[in-house]
Amino acid sequence: MYVVLNKSATSEEILELKRFIQKTGHGALEILDGSVRKIGIMGKKEGLGKEELKKFSIVKDVVKIGKPFKFVSREFKKEDTVIDIKGRKIGGTDLVLMAGPCSVESKEMMMETARVVKANGGEFLRGGAFKPRTSPYDFQGLGEEGLKYMREACDKYNLLMVTEVMDTRDIELIDKYTDIFQVGARNMQNFSLLKELGKTDKPILLKRGLSATIKEFLMAAEYIVAFGNERVILCERGIRTFEVATRNTVDVNGIALLKEKSHLPIIIDASHGTGKRSLVEPVTLGCILAGADGAMVEIHQNPICALSDGEQSLNFEEFEVLCGKLKKTIEFKESLRCL
Repeated sequence: MYVVLNKSATSEEILELKRFIQKTGHGALEILDGSVRKIGIMGKKEGLGKEELKKFSIVKDVVKIGKPFKFVSREFKKEDTVIDIKGRKIGGTDLVLMAGPCSVESKEMMMETARVVKANGGEFLRGGAFKPRTSPYDFQGLGEEGLKYMREACDKYNLLMVTEVMDTRDIELIDKYTDIFQVGARNMQNFSLLKELGKTDKPILLKRGLSATIKEFLMAAEYIVAFGNERVILCERGIRTFEVATRNTVDVNGIALLKEKSHLPIIIDASHGTGKRSLVEPVTLGCILAGADGAMVEIHQNPICALSDGEQSLNFEEFEVLCGKLKKTIEFKESLRCL
């Protein structure tokens, strides 16, 4: 349920209404949807009905939401959410590029990677300092040392940092370094982690689970928003199907459907989605045309020697080619909007 406010509502009147809602044991999420200001009411609605809310003169209407993922839905907010991070925007008409290695391996590697990302128009450096691996014997990441390398590289080349958090106990540490928390596919339904991230003020990049439906994906995003953080970025990274020719099956349908059902921005990660270096470029470009707001790409100086996921990582030359084609794809996408 949400309330639509009169345009004449003052800051003091809005604050009074929000305090009333909170006193009844509910959360109050205030947003601007175009020129319309709304307050989403979070929590079970016992003890709070339309009659009580309409007693406030600033309340124009009270609307029930039919979707189980209420506040990430288009039903609540019709306009696209644009997330501003230090002047860089995710969502809307801009397309963002996030790139970097699967795992942070050394300081020198991150410095050179950051230089290449910046030179090719990227604004976000991604990398794993804590790595969730299928085998307990595989490389697990450098931990805080890796975070320091990434932060230093980002600061030198004026990039924003994206890295994965796996455990609620690591949130405080990672928060000192990163600009965006990434929640990996294996943790999409780690509700304890999602709740804690909902209490932070930094954007959350939420990856779709290995076998998650669209509804489950959006419900996971709803957890973060319901606990106070509306700065959520969805990431399609492929799902498990009966097909074994690729690592996963990228759900291009899902990208278009997510744009229809939700106002949140969406990123495509074709590296994990395909698991094949040769498929990263065409799948990335296709998903941008399907509606994705940006791309995440794994790159490495020498993929054959990568400590993790080398088979799906582009080398620097391949990344440069992809970036050139991305620019042309964006231009083509813009021309379609004018038709």
